[in-house]
Amino acid sequence: MSTSVSPSTDIVVGMGDLRVSALPGDRIVTYALGSCLGVTVYDASASVGGMLHVMMPESSIDPAKGQANPYMFVDTGIPQLFKQCYALGARKEHLIVRVTGGAYQGLDESQDRFQIGKRNFVALRKLLWKNGVMIKASEVGGVQQSRTMYLSLATGQVTVRCNGVETAL
Repeated sequence: MSTSVSPSTDIVVGMGDLRVSALPGDRIVTYALGSCLGVTVYDASASVGGMLHVMMPESSIDPAKGQANPYMFVDTGIPQLFKQCYALGARKEHLIVRVTGGAYQGLDESQDRFQIGKRNFVALRKLLWKNGVMIKASEVGGVQQSRTMYLSLATGQVTVRCNGVETAL
């Protein structure tokens, strides 16, 4: 008797979007991470994972947008990511957090007037730290480049593709 794994179903996370799953055949993916952050959480014991594509650090810059779409902002999107994973059976103490994106705009950091990528990552680290959660791995910063992030629900493996090269995170 042979065992076959069903083909992966890609669940796409757009900008300012969030997706979670507990189906082992699913793979969650987000594209075009520049200054935005892709944040994944995964609980191996519950086989639950999720991904958030945040655009800005704080919803206080536009409270109406923050209320209409909390996934756009670190301060409102991250709590939603955790809550939705908890609803599928994940537990805080089992969640593994990985992050990519946060690139700066321009040829070098000195040309990045607003430093959105850096501010996104700082806001994320502060929020997680205040809640007793550590980041297991990250690939953030660098020159403005487009990154694609994948989370396999079967294994919890996070892969980042940048400039045609895939690396495990």
